[in-house]
Amino acid sequence: MANPQSTTRFPLAELPVGTLARLVEIRGGRQLARRLLALGLRIGSEIQVLHHRSSGLVVSHGATRVALGGGIVDKLWVAQLTRTSSSNEP
Repeated sequence: MANPQSTTRFPLAELPVGTLARLVEIRGGRQLARRLLALGLRIGSEIQVLHHRSSGLVVSHGATRVALGGGIVDKLWVAQLTRTSSSNEP
């Protein structure tokens, strides 16, 4: 289970690889929101940055991996999350 580390919002593009975050704001129009919804991403989705690719990113949401271009990544604002140690222990 994940807990919010802070309520500070910042662009998804600023997250380093391996970081877990919650999508908190889409600074784009309805068409972008619909496109992201079709990819399984919506406000409240927990995502993890897998790779930086030029100005874009590859993120995971559950078992799904999604490549996002730089123009989209700059419009997605997130809050960084941290995992509780109990969820990773046997």
